[in-house]
Amino acid sequence: MPALVFVLYVVTEIIALVAVGQWLGVIPAILLLIAGSAAGMLMIGAQGRRVFEQFRRAARGEIAPGTAVADGALVATGGFLMFVPGLVTSLFGLLLLLPPTRMLVRPLVTAFAARRFGRIAAAMPYRGVVIDGGEVVDGVVVQQWYDDGQGNARRAITKP
Repeated sequence: MPALVFVLYVVTEIIALVAVGQWLGVIPAILLLIAGSAAGMLMIGAQGRRVFEQFRRAARGEIAPGTAVADGALVATGGFLMFVPGLVTSLFGLLLLLPPTRMLVRPLVTAFAARRFGRIAAAMPYRGVVIDGGEVVDGVVVQQWYDDGQGNARRAITKP
């Protein structure tokens, strides 16, 4: 399967380069390829800083963390596509680096991640802490007992 995807990628890029070369000429096609890469590198820097600022805002609780994570994933994907040679991948990479396009693609990424991680979470058993028989009020343990396994249970938290 990966070999088929690679062959499809190479064929698509060659067809696109030949078509643009016939439409604009060889030198303008090569210059377009170089200009797209340069624009992508500038965009990666600017959008990377913007995503880091979104992470800071999410840490402060100003925006939803999912938005920052989705934008980070889309900028990373766009940056990866900018490093892959070709006109088509550069075009998709530039589109993912543009904020309006990310705003349109973000719900698709969020839905995909929710579906994917939902399946992973459902397959994993819960191995967290289970409070059995104790009183918990607003997330604060009211009574806690220490049991050393010898049957000598005693209060771990004493009342003042």
